[in-house]
Amino acid sequence: MKSVLVMLSKSLFKKYFEQLGFINLEKKIGDGKEYLDLDQIFRNGAFIYFIEQKVRDDHDSTKKRGQISNFEKKINALLRIYKETELKCYTYFIDPGLTKNKRFYTQELDKIHSDYNVYTKLCYGKELWDEIKHPEVWSELLHYLERWKKDIPDMPSINFDDEAKNTFEEIKDIDVSIFRKMLNNKEICKEILPILFPENKVLQLLYKYFLQESNKRSIYKTLAVKINEIIA
Repeated sequence: MKSVLVMLSKSLFKKYFEQLGFINLEKKIGDGKEYLDLDQIFRNGAFIYFIEQKVRDDHDSTKKRGQISNFEKKINALLRIYKETELKCYTYFIDPGLTKNKRFYTQELDKIHSDYNVYTKLCYGKELWDEIKHPEVWSELLHYLERWKKDIPDMPSINFDDEAKNTFEEIKDIDVSIFRKMLNNKEICKEILPILFPENKVLQLLYKYFLQESNKRSIYKTLAVKINEIIA
């Protein structure tokens, strides 16, 4: 089931929120200095729901702190638009089987709640749907995913880190312009790459390769920097 859960996309959840009668809001907001992209934001009654949606809770110490910093930055931006009492803010991991940093996230969200007087909560799997009082959605998702698995039992693995060296050899010589376009696309970096390379093995090999080639062409240094931002 874990390998199936990672396929759930943000667009799918957005569709469900629409079907439930919630009002999806503009996901790009300004904080006075830059524009920030929110994963999910919608209105339901008197409340504005902001959700940072991730696939799995398996971040290392540096990345998990970056997640909290980003979460707080987005709350600050939202407070320029909405009242404290209007906001309900969630860090949400789709896969309930991975809770590596649960204690850390819970403590940090409690601090944000205390300091900003904004409702915050950490959720895994079904817990988010319980929060918005539609637990039936999670059951429906699991039901259709199980049927999907049975209909396509021999679907090959999309975890390219399983054979990292072979994958690296096959893609390392792709034109640099393609790598540049891919690494400049926030949605690909946030949504697709974690699914294709969940352990960062291939990305680490690419990083070392681009760094090695950077003395030949500046573009390789640029690509190395961009990959390092993803795996850091």
